Amino acid sequence: MSILHDVNLRGFASDNYSGIHPEVLAAIASANDGHQIAYGEDAYTARLQDVFQQHFGEGVEAFPVFNGTGANVTGLQAMLPRWGAVIAASTAHINVDEGGAPERIGGFKILSVPTDDGKLTPELVDREAWGWGDEHRAQPLVVSITQSTEVGTLYTADEIRALADHAHERGMKLHLDGARISNAAAALDLPLRAFTRDAGVDVLSFGGTKNGAMLGEAIVVLTAGAADGLTFSRKFNMQLSSKMRFVSAQLIALLEGDLWLRNARHSNAMAQRLRTSLEAGIADGSIQGVGFTQPTQSNGVFATLPAGVADRLRETFRFYDWDASRNEVRLMSSFDTTEADIDALVALVAQETSR
Repeated sequence: MSILHDVNLRGFASDNYSGIHPEVLAAIASANDGHQIAYGEDAYTARLQDVFQQHFGEGVEAFPVFNGTGANVTGLQAMLPRWGAVIAASTAHINVDEGGAPERIGGFKILSVPTDDGKLTPELVDREAWGWGDEHRAQPLVVSITQSTEVGTLYTADEIRALADHAHERGMKLHLDGARISNAAAALDLPLRAFTRDAGVDVLSFGGTKNGAMLGEAIVVLTAGAADGLTFSRKFNMQLSSKMRFVSAQLIALLEGDLWLRNARHSNAMAQRLRTSLEAGIADGSIQGVGFTQPTQSNGVFATLPAGVADRLRETFRFYDWDASRNEVRLMSSFDTTEADIDALVALVAQETSR
């Protein structure tokens, strides 16, 4: 087949824009020969269970799915009765970016809490953690957090432990949306289990796509019995892959060695290079009118630009507005972002803001 895109095109819109890491692509090819039993009864999915247990400890169970929305919706649905509700930050992906799928397909209410930095605290949880036994109110039974958050910030392990203890004391469970969990682990310099299972998280959506996979995430049950019925809900939510070996092979390629960490460290480093370079330009006057709205703690830079600059920059590098009302944009790096990409963007920002 002819190549249909410009292979030299680069962007900062999303880490989903990047291709497949060559080692992951090779793993898919390696799993391709011969026949394997369908729907997860294959050697790769069995091996994946061992790999996840190496990272998260004995007894955890992983359910590969197609995508992050499927992982969140299916995992949360299995954590809740029909009358259940989920407390989440107002910026949470499940509240903003999943097209209403959690409520439409999952059948549970989201109780959102405003938070400027994308993070919940026990005090913020308590704004919606009430009304148990009131038949007129959806029952708050799960707290869901994102790591790293949708605005690029991080929870420490102690902060997650405080949330877990707070939730468990009130009869609620803790769910973690880990679409960028590898970036969080790299930034915190902690093993994956240190801020998940060891910190009291019950169910995890583990992300692979944003860190070099073609497609594929996993719902990881960290606390036995926290998500009953996943075997069935994965199927009726259309997340059961018939050729599951190819999803599992990707996650094995990422997690069996240190590829997941190498990729995440690189994308984080590129975001730091972007932030540092922009700050240097602001300091020396070559960049004007640019500010920052969040700390750069993982692989995203959130910045404000002078009016009209974003659209001119997008003629060369695509990226998304975050809050158009204040000219705030999101600039994301990925495993294949290069120093040259960063330097070219910074040079263009300097050119466009000094007109």
